[in-house]
Amino acid sequence: MADFYLEKRIYYHDTDTGGVVYYATYLKHLEEARTEYLRSLGVDTAAYGQKGVLFAVVHLEVDYKCPARYGDIIKISAKIEEMGNASIRFKQEVWKGEKLLLSAKLVLACIDTNMKPKRIPEEMRAKLLSR
Repeated sequence: MADFYLEKRIYYHDTDTGGVVYYATYLKHLEEARTEYLRSLGVDTAAYGQKGVLFAVVHLEVDYKCPARYGDIIKISAKIEEMGNASIRFKQEVWKGEKLLLSAKLVLACIDTNMKPKRIPEEMRAKLLSR
């Protein structure tokens, strides 16, 4: 398990008509956990975005293991596995108690406002490597 977790409750708007979390909703939860993880390391992605340093998901693998349901409390992990010159590879998981619900691997690309690859700024790299 990873070092960073975001705990959330599953609400009605997260679910389908059967009360099971809609598969695409997990992407929102993964995004929130990554954002909070980066914030915990001192990286404010919104502030970097205002400076023209943006991030886009360019690759995503998701393995759904078990569903979460309306009212459940879940924990979403976020961990950096590797950092390149202009990309960051994350591993993320969603847990309900001791039960693994989902595992994901994804790559964020650092881009500029013209959607062109951009080197990760050195001050951000230093914060991310301090993890």
